[in-house]
Amino acid sequence: MPETETLSTRKAAILRAVVEGYISTSRPVGSTYVTRSSVVNVSSATVRKEMLALEDEGYLHQPHTSAGRIPTEKGYRQFVDALVEPTELGVPEARQVSAFFDEAHGEIERLLGHTTELLANLTRHTALLVGPGSELAEIRSVQLVAINPHVALVVVVTADGRVDKHPIELPVGADGPAVEAASRTIAARLTGTKLGSFTADEPSGDAVVDSIVSSALVALASDDSGSPVFVEGASHVAEAFDAIETVRGVLAVLEKQFVVVSLVRDVLDRGMRVAIGTETGSESLNECSLIVTEYSVDGEAAGSIGLLGPTRMNYPQAIAAVAAVGRELSSRLSEQ
Repeated sequence: MPETETLSTRKAAILRAVVEGYISTSRPVGSTYVTRSSVVNVSSATVRKEMLALEDEGYLHQPHTSAGRIPTEKGYRQFVDALVEPTELGVPEARQVSAFFDEAHGEIERLLGHTTELLANLTRHTALLVGPGSELAEIRSVQLVAINPHVALVVVVTADGRVDKHPIELPVGADGPAVEAASRTIAARLTGTKLGSFTADEPSGDAVVDSIVSSALVALASDDSGSPVFVEGASHVAEAFDAIETVRGVLAVLEKQFVVVSLVRDVLDRGMRVAIGTETGSESLNECSLIVTEYSVDGEAAGSIGLLGPTRMNYPQAIAAVAAVGRELSSRLSEQ
């Protein structure tokens, strides 16, 4: 986590006024705007002096002569770190989130996709959600279902609500009773274990049953689906930036699932919840900020959810939205 320098109360108030003014208007903020704000009660001359000092210290930038100032990455970082008390969602937005999860149902993939869409719609930013890795999912139930005399499906239901289906080829002589016996065997061995922690199968004495069990375990062990990634609201990128090259760069990142997963996990691994500009670690996102949080299932970290938007985003609102949706998602998944 980047260290935050200590600013005087007056400088901190002026910086906050500039950041909030720029977020609100998307235009450079002048001393007149700051003087008229309710956060400072000093003369315009004093405001100009302090704004010049903040510029010299790297918190503000003047895009061109006679213009007002805009926050730098350092200025945004100071502003975000000063948000000691978490902001709550507005009443309409909070009701929207509660109503969504009250009505949410179905398989986990659909729930996660709709949750991502909800967050994007709430904030008008791009929402990202990294689902639970398949190797970490606990098996709630597993069974074999014969499709025809030659093929069966291994159907696995995990504790996070996911349903996975893997076709396997049945050996010669695999009749109904053999498939049922194999189904009971793998259910007894795997229920309550993790998908990525299989132990060697023990022979049952029936070669056909053992062959079916072995094929089922191989199919499950070879599941390399990894962590599913959901992205909603990518169109908001075009609304946030004027430069075509910036838009292209951001969209290129969003199109690559493994890049999104690495990006989110790297930010969380560094102990951060808000990465601003170069802190994201991706040159294509130097004009973006990423807000992320983890969600859980029964108290265990399961995945992460967040927002990607311009550095000129409404941080209090965005942080509150990510936190609220993450909490509700954790609660909903734990109930399944």
